[in-house]
Amino acid sequence: MYPTRFNYESPKSIAEAIALLHQGGGEAKILAGGQSLVPMMRLRFAAPEMIVDINNIPGLDYLTVDADGTIHIGALCRHSDLEKSSLLMAHQPTMAAAAPVIADPIVRNRGTLVGSLCHADPQGDWSSVMMALGGIVVAQGPNGRRSIPAADFVKGPFQNMLAFDEIAIEAIVPAPKGIPNGGYLKLERRVGDFATAGVAVAVESSQGLIIRAGIGLTGVGGSTINATAAAQSLVGAPLTAGSIAHAADLAAQAAQPRSDHRGSASYKRQIVKTFVVRILSGVVESMERAA
Repeated sequence: MYPTRFNYESPKSIAEAIALLHQGGGEAKILAGGQSLVPMMRLRFAAPEMIVDINNIPGLDYLTVDADGTIHIGALCRHSDLEKSSLLMAHQPTMAAAAPVIADPIVRNRGTLVGSLCHADPQGDWSSVMMALGGIVVAQGPNGRRSIPAADFVKGPFQNMLAFDEIAIEAIVPAPKGIPNGGYLKLERRVGDFATAGVAVAVESSQGLIIRAGIGLTGVGGSTINATAAAQSLVGAPLTAGSIAHAADLAAQAAQPRSDHRGSASYKRQIVKTFVVRILSGVVESMERAA
């Protein structure tokens, strides 16, 4: 199939792009990597009247880390840039674990983290990672900029909090208050497939105690799930076999999977539980090596 007819615009500034979105009146779509939008247009699941291609706007392809450890990711920073980044390896292990397993190399070369967040696919990887990290999406529209917590950014399947004339220009991962650790694991039928179930875990520790934790779940509900009770159960104590098992049970309870061709609901809950245990057990080993 071919997409329906549309107008194509290639603005040279954010202000110009916002003006075009406003002109489109809700019938315009941003094109960054296009790895989700273009297939949906080909299948006519999406039929925007206008495409606003932001790839010619300079200065949006950055990945930077502030002195305090805050990470800034521009709207045109590709998955492959994150995959190859030594900054992520040094500063944010949860993101470093997720970057190499996003889709496949072809998608990673063009797709963007910010675009993935905006797409709000329940099986998308970055939403759960950013949720676990307490990340923020920065949106810019006619009235200026605003910051939206990643935990609030997704409204539902393929729905985000952006107004029709706003652009998500940046994703921010706040500076850790302790030593960052964690990971991302997903079950896929084959390399590059969507997640049957995915788990992102991010913890921060100080003097052997967990002082912050986040757990995000992918592919086990109508949208990304923030397993807040599971994460909170870890805070204020050291990681032990008992605390890890308890957090894993709570994360599995937070999951809302449906039985389908990828597996039964009970199977997917068990995967969530297993992945939480694996990631947190790896965190314990890492902390022991560093001690």
